[in-house]
Amino acid sequence: MNKKAYITRFLLSICIFSAMIVFIFGKIPYFGLMNIQISALFQRILVDFSISALILAFVIFIITILCGRFYCSVICPFGVFQEISSFLRGKRKNSYTKNFKFKYLVSAFVFGCLIGGSSLFLRHIDPYSIFGSMSSFSIFGLIFAGAIFVLVFFKNRFFCTNICPIGALLGLISKFSLNKIYIDKNLCVSCGTCLKNCPSGCIDVKEKSVENEVCINCLKCLSICPKNAVKYGIKPKEEIKFNIKRREALWGISAIFVLGAGYFSGLHFVQNAFKKVKNIILPAGASSITEMGNRCLNCNVCINNCPNKILSKANSDFQAVHIDYNLGLKHCKFDCNNCSTVCPSGAIKKLTLEEKQNTRIAMASINSENCTGCGLCASSCPKGAIKIVQNKAQLNGENCIGCGLCASVCKTDSIEIFSVNKQTLI
Repeated sequence: MNKKAYITRFLLSICIFSAMIVFIFGKIPYFGLMNIQISALFQRILVDFSISALILAFVIFIITILCGRFYCSVICPFGVFQEISSFLRGKRKNSYTKNFKFKYLVSAFVFGCLIGGSSLFLRHIDPYSIFGSMSSFSIFGLIFAGAIFVLVFFKNRFFCTNICPIGALLGLISKFSLNKIYIDKNLCVSCGTCLKNCPSGCIDVKEKSVENEVCINCLKCLSICPKNAVKYGIKPKEEIKFNIKRREALWGISAIFVLGAGYFSGLHFVQNAFKKVKNIILPAGASSITEMGNRCLNCNVCINNCPNKILSKANSDFQAVHIDYNLGLKHCKFDCNNCSTVCPSGAIKKLTLEEKQNTRIAMASINSENCTGCGLCASSCPKGAIKIVQNKAQLNGENCIGCGLCASVCKTDSIEIFSVNKQTLI
């Protein structure tokens, strides 16, 4: 039974992982799979106070308080990536890993910034964001994934247990979960088999105890114990201990102060981080440079689902996803709102196709001196914003949405597309 539980958990995680990979590359229709990622849920709750996101976050919270950190071993794609990577390390023995409390300060600062309105720090350490960046072959994602791969080889799931802010939050909840992994001391012979195979290094063989705050509930210890001494369920009453030590209280107080510092830092980033960024065009629904820069998680799902491939990854020009009309088909497809549909974080607000078609994301400008009056721009403009008058193209700015189609068909490079300060509905 214990072995079946481990296999079932593993197969379920592989199925979800595979579905996310296929979806990230735009090979299957959107069905909300990315919406169950905690970082994206928090962002949507804070950005739009999404009721659906609040409900999903509450469901994950209930599952964690009842069953422990199954999110980390089943739903988190970067966690599954590490589990798959661990197979390549062979049968290296795992050892007990100390639970470093500093991760709670990191987590407090990251979430404080998020509450303050900025995801700048979160997206550089969030497992979902890293996985998306890695899957889209961004330089940052590949470098981070390579570093984690090396870390897995020596310390297995150390990132999940002592670095990840999402893991730190879920660990605090699972510490008090109803069902836990525990060791039956009457059956345990202290052989150490469970610890040698524990990717989290959360089993203390001498004390015959499991640190559920760190445990990711992979269930491997249940399947490997030769005496069936490792159990999952409600711990016997005599084993339940709740005692807040002075050191833990100090860490808690410190985390509260760091949370406050993070909050004020987030407010500062919102107001100042992107003041100097100019001439950036954003996908419809991203509103403004400041809002996009502070909300985008850089998971790059929108990039992979853009049919015209005009969306650019974060770069030196702008540290979030943006439009680059020098890429792909060089214009935004008029009858497409994929990026709005698939964005899990609310950085690109969900727009109906009609709303997207009437959202001004940029503005065209025509150089009449170079224009030959061929009419290609006028015939291709989906909003009828260009007309040929006296063998010259003329733009009606009130109807232009800045999709870039006119510039992409112009043979004389007479049309340029300029950014706007804030997107508007025309």
